[in-house]
Amino acid sequence: MSTLSSCSDRAHDVLIVGGGLVGASLAIALDALGLDVGMVEAAPAGALPPVFDQRNLSFAEATIHALDALGVLALMRAPSGPIRRIHVSRSGDFGRMQLEAARYGRTEFGRVVVARDFGEALEARLAQLRHLVRYRPARCVGLGEGSDGLRALRIADDTGERTLRTRLLVAADGARSTVRDALGIATREHDYGQTLFVARLRAQRAPDGTAFERLTDHGPTALLPRGDGHYGLVHGVPREDAEAVAALDDAAFLARVQDVFGWRAGRLQAVGPRSSYPMQGGVAECLIAPRAVLVGNAAQAIHPLGAQGFNLGLRDALTLAECIAEGRTDPGDDAVLRRHALRRVDDRARTLAFSDGLAKLTANDTPLVRPLRSVGLVAGDALGWLQGWLVGGAMGYRGDVPALCRGAA
Repeated sequence: MSTLSSCSDRAHDVLIVGGGLVGASLAIALDALGLDVGMVEAAPAGALPPVFDQRNLSFAEATIHALDALGVLALMRAPSGPIRRIHVSRSGDFGRMQLEAARYGRTEFGRVVVARDFGEALEARLAQLRHLVRYRPARCVGLGEGSDGLRALRIADDTGERTLRTRLLVAADGARSTVRDALGIATREHDYGQTLFVARLRAQRAPDGTAFERLTDHGPTALLPRGDGHYGLVHGVPREDAEAVAALDDAAFLARVQDVFGWRAGRLQAVGPRSSYPMQGGVAECLIAPRAVLVGNAAQAIHPLGAQGFNLGLRDALTLAECIAEGRTDPGDDAVLRRHALRRVDDRARTLAFSDGLAKLTANDTPLVRPLRSVGLVAGDALGWLQGWLVGGAMGYRGDVPALCRGAA
């Protein structure tokens, strides 16, 4: 692997724009194929992208299988927290739903990982790759004129602009994807009107493997069992209240969360530094263009309710890697890209419908909806087939699942 700050124009088999969770995972998956892969990253060498902060990531079982096979999990230095059960309730509604991993012959549904810890493990794994060229810090400034079966991408760094050429261009540059816009791919956007606060939280009762999801009219509040004896907090507030909530001192902020969440973990005792993120969704109208493909948040940015975002993006990346491996020739060939897009239809549609539908339904305070929602919680707790459907999706098994996600070597 090499890091370049200046070089003459060159051509790659695959060029990934974005070195975050999905882009880095794709680079690792492609390395075994012996392809010449380039990755354009905004963060300089020695620094992690901003996405690798203190937010908490819920890895589904399918994601755990894949990251283990890719050699990433073995490089995690901090402990992760097992999710052995999921407890869902909603403020003002009767009933609750609890899913138990043991009921499905599992010790856990997945694990909670701190984004920064995961970023450090990814970086360590990237350093081991044999066929990766990293352009950093650099940014995409537009497309160039391609020829002879190659896409052209213009990038800029401290030395100025240059053009890179590639048989396949991969947009993994997030929800505000510059590459997607340059390709002219439209998106359907939705503003949920919420801001999410994330932090590490200590409670009277230490985590026991239960992931709590408390739903309200104004967004979710979740407590996720971390591996360090703390909870990972996600607290949704109306956008118009975000500034006032951010100004609260720790005691007042804890009191607010306690009021929303209740006493399921006992008294909430301490909270670490808080970060906040406006919640906006966006879904690309299509996934592919000539010699180009969208993955991760560039393809779809979804509501974090249900913790499906990165899990879905990783399945994008691994499906693409499988299709390239099956094609055995040109990674940007139309047949390869059409195969990838077709394989992603079911998983993508079902996950988007689940996350977006759940976010809108749980935030709906219409009186008619409330009793129906309560019945849904009771049914979800009582009906085995409904629980099984929910559990399968939560563990990452929707649609055409990549082999690594199924635990295949």
